[in-house]
Amino acid sequence: MGYLAKLNFNPKAAGEVDLDHETRSFFLILGLALMGLAFFFNTPAEIWAGSIVILTSPANLITDYFELANIGATLMNAGFMTLTSLVLVRVHQVKMTGAIVAAIFTVAGFSFFGKNIYNSIPIILGVMLYARIVRLPFNRFMLQALFGTALGPLPSEITFNLGLPLAPGLILGFSAGILAGLVLPPLSAHFLRFHQGFSLYNIGFTAGIVGMFFLAILQGFGIEITTVAIVSSGNNLAFSVILGTLFAGMLLYGLAKNHWRLTGYRQFLDQPGKLASDFITISGAPLTLVNMAFLGLMATSYILAVGGDLNGPVIGGIFTVVGFGAFGKHVKNVWPVLAGVFLTNLFHFNDLAATPSLLAALFGTTLAPIAGYYGPLYGILAGMLHMAMVSNISYLHAGMNLYNNGFTGGFIAAALVPLFDAFKQVISDRKED
Repeated sequence: MGYLAKLNFNPKAAGEVDLDHETRSFFLILGLALMGLAFFFNTPAEIWAGSIVILTSPANLITDYFELANIGATLMNAGFMTLTSLVLVRVHQVKMTGAIVAAIFTVAGFSFFGKNIYNSIPIILGVMLYARIVRLPFNRFMLQALFGTALGPLPSEITFNLGLPLAPGLILGFSAGILAGLVLPPLSAHFLRFHQGFSLYNIGFTAGIVGMFFLAILQGFGIEITTVAIVSSGNNLAFSVILGTLFAGMLLYGLAKNHWRLTGYRQFLDQPGKLASDFITISGAPLTLVNMAFLGLMATSYILAVGGDLNGPVIGGIFTVVGFGAFGKHVKNVWPVLAGVFLTNLFHFNDLAATPSLLAALFGTTLAPIAGYYGPLYGILAGMLHMAMVSNISYLHAGMNLYNNGFTGGFIAAALVPLFDAFKQVISDRKED
C-alpha cells in the first residue's frame, strides 16, 4: 500500500477513472453512430448540401433541421456536436458527472433543431473569456459553456438574417455570441437563487433573460425578429426503431453493470431531484443509466401514444429528458409534470400531437423537482401552469433562446415554490393545533 500511496493511486480513484472512460466511450459511440446513420438517409452530396443550409440558417425557434435541410445532414450535425462537446470536456479534463452527461445529451438533442458548430463557438469563447477575466480555469465553467449554446440563434440570426454583407454579419454575429457567453456564468449563478433549484434548466432561464435584452437592443434599431414554425413529419417508424434500440441498449448495459438487478432503484426514486442532484455520484452509474433508459422509453412512448411526430425538435426534447436522467429527473418526478401538460391540453382543446404541445410536455419536466419534493399533485399543477404559460413567453426573446421551456420553468418555479411552502406550513400548523 505504501508503494500505491507514492503513486497517488487508490482503488476509488481507479474506479472514477474507469467511469470517466466508460462514459466518454459511450458518447464517442453515440456521436459516431449518429454520423453513421446519416448515410442511411441521404447521400454524401445531400448531407454536405444540407449541412451548409444548417450552418447558414438563422436557427431560431422552432427550426427543425429535418425539414430545413434533410435527415442525414441533421444526424451528421448532431453527431459532430456530440463529439465536439466530448473533445471539449476531455481536453479540459472535466470529470464526467451527472451534470456533464446532461449537458452533452442536451447539446446533442438541440443539434436537431437550432445548434450547430458556427453558432456554438462564439458562446463557448465568451465563457472562456470570462474564465480568463476572473482568472479561474475554464473547466469550472464547462456547464455554462455547453448549456449556454442555447443562445446559438443569436449569432446565427445576426449573421444570416439581417440582410448584412457576409463579413460585417460574421463580425457582429460572432461578437454578440461572445458577449452573450461572457455574461452567462455570473448571471446563471445569481438566477439559481431565483427559483431555488426547482427548475433544472437554470441556464435556460438565464439565456432567456440574456436573449430578451439582445432582442430589445435589436428592436431599438428597428430590427424585427419573430419565431418560426418549421417542422417535419412522417419519420416515426425509422426513429422509433433508432430510439428504441438506443434506450434498450442503455437499459441492458446498465442492468448488466448492476448485476441484472434493480437493487437501490426504489431509493433512487425517492430523491426529489432538486439542483444540484448528481445521480451518478449519489446512486452510481449503472442505476443512473437504467434511469436514463427508462426516461427515454417513457418520453418516446408518450409522443407515440398521443399521435405526435418524432421530428427534430421532439427528438431533441427526448434526448434532453434522457440526459437529465443523470441530473435530477426520474420516472417518479417526471410523470406528474407530463400528466399536467396532458390535462391542460385536454381542457383547452389544444392539439396534443402538435409539436409545441409535445415540446412543452418534454421540456416542461424541468419542473420535475417540484413533483419530487412536494408530491405528484403539486407536480401536476406545475405542469398545467407550464403549458398555459410557455406558449406566450417566447415573444420575450423571439426564439433566440432555444431553452424556452427552461425560461418558462424558472418563472413557474419562482412563483409556485413560495406558495407551496406557505401552504404546507399552514397545513402543518393546523395539524399541530
